This record gives sequence, structure tokens and C-alpha cells, in this order.
Amino acid sequence: MPKGLPRQKHLISPRGLRADDAATYLGMGKTKFLELVDKGTIPRAFTIDSIKIWDRFDLDEVIDAAKEDTPSENNSFDKIMGR
Repeated sequence: MPKGLPRQKHLISPRGLRADDAATYLGMGKTKFLELVDKGTIPRAFTIDSIKIWDRFDLDEVIDAAKEDTPSENNSFDKIMGR
């Protein structure tokens, strides 16, 4: 079975994601994902009945924080207007 989110065949977006799906959700490989978890860049999983799960909402916060830390370039309209 292929890894990642596409294997799911239901209309519900799961809130809890295993490592493969959490990595795919963030657009990276599982190895890099787990490396960033070890560094503390991405929150650690919580456990439900010995299954490690990442909260999709926590992963959204990781993306939001990364966007805030990345300087945005002026868009083409701003460049035309000299901003």
C-alpha cells in the first residue's frame, strides 16, 4: 500500500496523523519530519494505546510559524509601485 494521505478513502479529514501522513501533510519526507521532531522544530507526538499520533492543528501551527519567520518579498504590484 502506498504511503501518505492518498490511501484514505473517506470524506473525513483525520485530525490525528501517524508519522508518514504528518510528514506528507507538511510536504516533506518521513526522515526529515522525524529529524525536525527530534530537534524540537515540530512538536512530539502524543500516544493513544501505544500509537504515536500528531495533531493536524499542531502541524498547522508549525506552518504558520514558519511563514511568520520567513521574510516575504514584495509582490509584483508593489515592485511596480516602487514599494
